[in-house]
This record gives sequence, C-alpha cells and structure tokens, in this order.
Amino acid sequence: MKRIIKHIVLIALIASLVAWVKLARVAVAGAEARTGPLAVEVMGTGTLEARVKTTISPRIQEHLDEVLVDQGDAVKEGQLLARLNDSDIQAQIEVATAALIAAQAGVERVKSDEARALAVEKNARVNHQRVSELLAKRMVSQESMDKAVEQLHIAEADVAQSRAAIAEAESQAVTARKTLLYQQQRLSYTRVISPYDGLVVRRDRDPGGVVVPGGSLMLLAATNELWVSAWVNETASAGLKVGQPARVVFRSDEANTVTGEVARLGRETDRETREFLVDVRVRALPPNWTVGQRADVFIETGRAESALAVPQAFIQWRDGQPGVFVNEGGVARWRGVTLGLHGREKAEIAKGVAAGEQIVRPAAAKQAALTDGQRIKVK
Repeated sequence: MKRIIKHIVLIALIASLVAWVKLARVAVAGAEARTGPLAVEVMGTGTLEARVKTTISPRIQEHLDEVLVDQGDAVKEGQLLARLNDSDIQAQIEVATAALIAAQAGVERVKSDEARALAVEKNARVNHQRVSELLAKRMVSQESMDKAVEQLHIAEADVAQSRAAIAEAESQAVTARKTLLYQQQRLSYTRVISPYDGLVVRRDRDPGGVVVPGGSLMLLAATNELWVSAWVNETASAGLKVGQPARVVFRSDEANTVTGEVARLGRETDRETREFLVDVRVRALPPNWTVGQRADVFIETGRAESALAVPQAFIQWRDGQPGVFVNEGGVARWRGVTLGLHGREKAEIAKGVAAGEQIVRPAAAKQAALTDGQRIKVK
C-alpha cells in the first residue's frame, strides 16, 4: 500500500509539473506596431577631413628666421606664415644689379662705336664713288681706286663688327637682367605665404634650423569645406548618390547629431574590407573639432512618410521567410509578414500585422525561442 501511495504521489507531482510548465507564462518584451515616418539609412564610420590640405614647405634651402603662426591659428590668403634668412640673396641681388648696370653701359658704348663706324663707312663710300668717277675720266690712277676700295671694305667690316658687338652686349644685358629677376624671385621665396584661407592644423618647424625644399613647415587645411570620409559597405553602393541627406554623429559629442549631405562617392573598394569611401559634407562642427576625429554617418537612401513599422529585433526568420510573434490575449501567435523598407532600427511591415497590435520576443538574450501558442507575460 505504501508503494502504491508513493507512485500515486509521484504521478501527481509529475502531472502538476507538466501542467505548470504548460500553463506558466513566459516573460517577453513587447512593442506596438505603429504608423509613422520611416527613413532608410546606410551607416558608415570615418574621419573628419578637409577637402583641401596643403603641406607648407620652402622652395629654397635657407635658415628659418621666423615662424609667424602656430597650430590652431586661422590664416587668410596671402598672409605671411614664415620668413627665411635673405642676407645672402640680398648680396647676390646687389651683384646682379651691378652686372646689369655694367651690361647696359656696354650696350651704349658699342652703339657709339657703331655710330662712328657708320660715319667712317659713309665717308669711305663717298670717297669710293668720287674716285670711281675720276678714274673713268682718267684723272686718277688705278692705285688710288684700289686704295678707295680697300678703305670702303675696312669701313664696312668695322660696321659689321660694331653690330656684332651690339648683339653680344645686348645678349649680356638680357642675361644680367634675367639673373637679377631670378635673384629677386629667390628673394620672394624667403617669404612663405598662405595660398588660401585656412587653419594651421600642425606646426612642424621652429626658427633656427635649415629648411630644405619639400620639408614640412606646417600643415594647412582649407576651412571652406570639411567633410567626413566614411567607409561604407559595398552592398550599399546601389542606393547611394550625391546630394542625399545624412546625419553625422561625432564620437566626441555623441549626444548631438548634425546634418550633412553626400558630397562625393569613392570609385574604389578596399579589397580586404569590401568597403568604399563616401564623403559626407558637414553643415556644423563640434566646438573643438579636429581633423581626423572619428564620426559615424547615417545616409538616408529612402523615406516613407507613413509606414507601419516595428523594431527589427522583433523580426524572426523561418525557412527564409520573415515573421513575428503577436500577443493574442496572452498567447504568442506566429505570423508570417511581408517586409517593406528597412530602416536602421525599424522595418516596415507591408502585410501581416495591423497597426496597434503588440508583437513580442524573448525578454532575455539567452532565453529559449518562443513557440506558437505559448503563454506569455509582457514585462
């Protein structure tokens, strides 16, 4: 009898446990299907960059006398940024100036020699003509004629020599003038000026050392156009185009979102990450922005002003088909749905759920999946 009683009690306990399991309500999280605007966004992560950045460097090798701006300074186009030592070049300009003056004086001298040679040549030509006429009348000898011809040839040679000397002197004057211009140009290189309005992002050199062409004095960034160069997965490329609106969230100020738009699309995909660059122009910047700081961009590729949407975390897939669990009087019921637009956090339900219905999912991440007909309790 005792053995029978024990079996009856055990059976009753098992039956009670099975009934409790079947009738127990599983804790679930719930969300209401609501109608409202829905934006489809593509996310990317990148850095703030200036569209135009320039490494400011000298064009000649010289001692650096002075740097007039520092990191973080705003500069204007044509503003003097740095000054190189110009004492050697000034001395060379003085030498070149003296050489030009001497060359110009040489031109004047040989021109005066030409004038004298022309006068002698004219006189020789007149004398030659007169002797020729007298020889025709047999009033002078052939010897006088030969002498007149010789004098004319000498005079013509002197004129040619004078003209050659003028050409040479003028060439020397041109060389001296170009040498002076070259030294004056080099003098202008001792003044390093800003090519545009911008911001000194980095200062690399201090006065006292020798700088060489190509060596960085500072990094200058144009502030007229700044954008976030973001890496976006290549699968989103078909829906992207220039001019699309975007949201930008800087890692240094995650509580605030600034607006922007797509300015440029990259045309090369990274072969390792399968991502490509999208440049998003920013309309506002954080108070203490820095070139290279991290930011997340959310590019709007589609929008519906009135869409029935649910959180994407509530959508589940069975045999490749999407569906949701709907709370029907405390019981989870599976429904297959037709999806529309996919936003970053929500998805549009085109068919299968009505506005106002509550959809559910397991409350805990490690909780077992729901089953159709399971009793639930919404937390």
